[in-house]
Amino acid sequence: MSDRPFWILFRKTTCTAIIALTIVVTLTPFKLTCSATLRYHWTNVAIGGGGYVTGVYLHPRQRDLVYIRTDIGGFYRWNPADKEWIPLTDHFELQQSNYYGGEALALDPNNLNIVYIAAGKYTASWAGLGTIFKSSDRGQTWTKLKIDLPMGSNETRRWLGERLVVNPFNSNVIFFGSRLNGLWKSSDAGATWGKVISFPGRPQVNIGITGILFNKNVSGLVYANAYGDGIYKSTNTGITWSKIPGSPSQVNRMALASNSVLYVTHASGVSKYVNNVWSNITPTNIETKFNALAVDPNDPDRILIVYDQYACKTNNCGVFQSTNGGATWQKKKHILKLQVPWWPNSYFASAASAIEFDPKILGKAWLTDWFGIWQTDNVYAQPSVWSNYQKGHEEVVSFALASPPSGSLLLSGVADVDGFNHSKGLDTYPCTQFGGENSPRFQDTYGLAYSESDPSRMVRVGGNRWNNTYTGATSTDGGLTWRKFSSFPQDIIPLRVAMSATNSNLFVAIINEDQPIRTTNGGSSWSKVSGLPNGPKGPWYWGQPLAADKVNGNTFYYYSRGKLYRSNNGAKSFSIVNSSLPSENWSMLKTVSGVNGELWLSLNWHGLYHSTDGGVNFTKITGVERAYLYALGKPQTKSKIPALYLYGKINRVGNIVTSTSQEASGIFRSLDRGKTWTNIDDSHNTIGNDPNVMEASWQKFGLVFIGTNGKGIYYGIP
Repeated sequence: MSDRPFWILFRKTTCTAIIALTIVVTLTPFKLTCSATLRYHWTNVAIGGGGYVTGVYLHPRQRDLVYIRTDIGGFYRWNPADKEWIPLTDHFELQQSNYYGGEALALDPNNLNIVYIAAGKYTASWAGLGTIFKSSDRGQTWTKLKIDLPMGSNETRRWLGERLVVNPFNSNVIFFGSRLNGLWKSSDAGATWGKVISFPGRPQVNIGITGILFNKNVSGLVYANAYGDGIYKSTNTGITWSKIPGSPSQVNRMALASNSVLYVTHASGVSKYVNNVWSNITPTNIETKFNALAVDPNDPDRILIVYDQYACKTNNCGVFQSTNGGATWQKKKHILKLQVPWWPNSYFASAASAIEFDPKILGKAWLTDWFGIWQTDNVYAQPSVWSNYQKGHEEVVSFALASPPSGSLLLSGVADVDGFNHSKGLDTYPCTQFGGENSPRFQDTYGLAYSESDPSRMVRVGGNRWNNTYTGATSTDGGLTWRKFSSFPQDIIPLRVAMSATNSNLFVAIINEDQPIRTTNGGSSWSKVSGLPNGPKGPWYWGQPLAADKVNGNTFYYYSRGKLYRSNNGAKSFSIVNSSLPSENWSMLKTVSGVNGELWLSLNWHGLYHSTDGGVNFTKITGVERAYLYALGKPQTKSKIPALYLYGKINRVGNIVTSTSQEASGIFRSLDRGKTWTNIDDSHNTIGNDPNVMEASWQKFGLVFIGTNGKGIYYGIP
C-alpha cells in the first residue's frame, strides 16, 4: 500500500441527512503533540510453534550451528545453550511483510558466519517481489542483494528443497532456483546475479526449480530439479546442462551420499541413482507418500525418509530407515518427550518437510514439520526419543484476541491449532487448546466474545477447513471449558461474534458472504438478522466490523462500506445511523467498557474515528494518518479515560522529542483520547509480519497484545 496524499487524508466530509438524523463527521480542534518514546518490552506470548517449518540446515564445520526457515514466520538460528530459537528477521516492518516468507536458506560451507536467505511469501503482484539477503554475522544483520523475483514460501510445494545453494568448492558461486523465472547464478558471492539461459528445464508453473545439489566429491558436478520435468545435471558448474534419462519427474527432495549415490523422494516413491542407472527403492506395502530425506554423513548406506501426511493417524506415520542403501526398510519406533504440553502425539512428523543428520554429533538428527521442530540425540536407537524444541519459535496465525476485565489475561483464537486460554500466564505454554479433554476442538477459531456484565460467560466461533464443518461453543467459566452449540446452520462459516453485555444467551455472528445470524438461547436455534449487508468473504478475513455495546444489552453496531449500522432490539434488525464515513475494507469497530454508546472506528489510511452518541456522529482524530490496528484498555490510575493504543502512522505537528521527522510509523499509546501520543514500539522488533488483531488488557494498565499472520502473538508492557 502507498501513502495517500495529505489533502485526501484530512479533507472534511460533507454532512448528510439520513433517516431524519443529522450526520456529521468533524475534525477534532486540538493540536497533536508527540512525547518521548516510552520504553516498552515486547515479546511473544508463549504458545509453542504452531506453524510450518519448511527446512532445517546444519553447518558442516560447526557443532550446533543450526538454522530453520518457515513458510510465513521468518528465519531462526538455534541457541544450544538455552535450547531456544533466535528470530533473525523480526526487524522487517509492515511494508516488508512479504520478507517473512522463507522460500530458501543456504549456508556457506566454507565460512561459519555467512548465510543467505531467499525471502518472499507470495508470487502475486500485490505482494511485491521477493529477494535474497546475505548475512556475514550469522543472521544478526542482513544486506539485501540485487536480485528481485516473485517468491512463494506459502504456496504450492513449499516443503520441497533446496532452491538456494553455495558451491562447496568455490563460495563465490551461488545458485537459486526460482518458481517463475528459471535458474539464477551469482559468481561473486551474491553481489551480482544473472539468469542461466542455458538451463533447458521446463518445470511446472508456480513451482519451478525446487532443488539444487552440489556433489562434494566432484568439482563442477551439480544437479537441479525442475519440478514436473525431471532432474538435470551439469558437470561444469552450470555452464551446460543435460536431463538425466529416466529421472522421476515430480521430485520432492534430493540427497547425495558420501559415495556420490543420489537418492530422491518423489510422487511415485523413493529412488536412487548410481552408475547412470535409476533404481526403485520405495518401501514395500506402503503408500508412496515420502518427502523428507537424509543420508548419514558417517554411513553412506544409512538413509532416513519420512512418511508425508498431515496429522497422520495410520501406522505408517513417522521415520523409516534403511541401513543398506534402500534394499530394505525399517519403520522407526519413537518415544516423544513433549516440551509443549498441548501438542498431541499425532503432530510428530506431520507433513514432514525435512530431516537432517547432525554432521558433527553421531546419531543426532533434526526433523521439521507442519507444527515445528523435533530433535533426537540418537536416531539409531529403536525406539528413538524425540523432543519438540519450540522455545523462541512462535508461528501461529491469529484471528481473534480477548482480554476480559476478570479471569485470564488473554484468550486467543488462531488458525490450525484452535486457540488457547492463557490462564497459566503469558510466558508459560498453555496446557491445552480450547478443545481440551472435554471440550470441542476446532481447526480454527475465528471469533471470541464475552458478556460485559459477566465476563466468565463467553462464546467462540470457528470450525474445520479440512472437512468444511463450522460451529461454535459457549463457556461459563471464563473459557476454561467449552460446550459446543447444540445446533448451527450447515455450510456457512462464522467469522466474528458479539455477545450481549447483559444477556449471555444473546449473540450475533457475521458469516461468510451471507446474512448475519443471531441466537437468543445460547446457540440452540438461530435466525437471520435483517438490515445488514452480507458478510465478507472468509475464512481468511481479519476485519472487526461487529461490536456489542458494553452497557446496553440490546444494542449492537456494525460497519460496512462507509455506513454505521445500529440495532436497539437485540440484533433482530439493524438500521443505518451514519452514512458519511469513508469506505474501507480494513476496518475495526470497538466499544468502550462501562460507557453506553461510545465507539471507536479505525479505517486504515482514512484514519481513526470516535463517537459518543452511538454512531450518529463521529469525530476524526487529528494527526492519525493511518489507523491500521488499535485497542482500548484499562485507564491509568485515577483516570476514567481508557488507554488507547495504535498501530499505524502519526503525523507529528507538535513538539518533537524523539525525531526530526514530521511523521512516524509504529506503535503508540494515548491517555487523552488521541490528543497526544507516546511511541511504545521497538525498532529491533517491529511486529511487521502482517499484524491482524490488537487488544489491550482491562485488568493491567499498559498491557497490550498484537496478533500476527505467522509470528504468533506479542504482548507489550512498560
